[in-house]
Amino acid sequence: MQYILTGFTHDMGFRVFAFEGVGEDRVRTEYRVKADLALIRRYGIRVQELPLLCRAVLERRNETKEQRTFTYTEADMCVQADVRATRTAATQKKNPPR
Repeated sequence: MQYILTGFTHDMGFRVFAFEGVGEDRVRTEYRVKADLALIRRYGIRVQELPLLCRAVLERRNETKEQRTFTYTEADMCVQADVRATRTAATQKKNPPR
């Protein structure tokens, strides 16, 4: 299934992203993923990164369930922060200061 971002709204400290899922049969299904804006600041996630991170939540979903609304959780944000820290450490190790 492919997911297309169709827009976003604000809902009491959350940014809610709207996606359309397009299946192999070309049927379109609406999905929503919300992210807490206060938590993204705590984990150093930029607002510009949220659409891709929220799409990843949809890509990991269990297709047997009929759930249409998801949340980009604090656990997901923690994993993203760890990945960023690992990349930064690898870059600094590869390019030592002169």
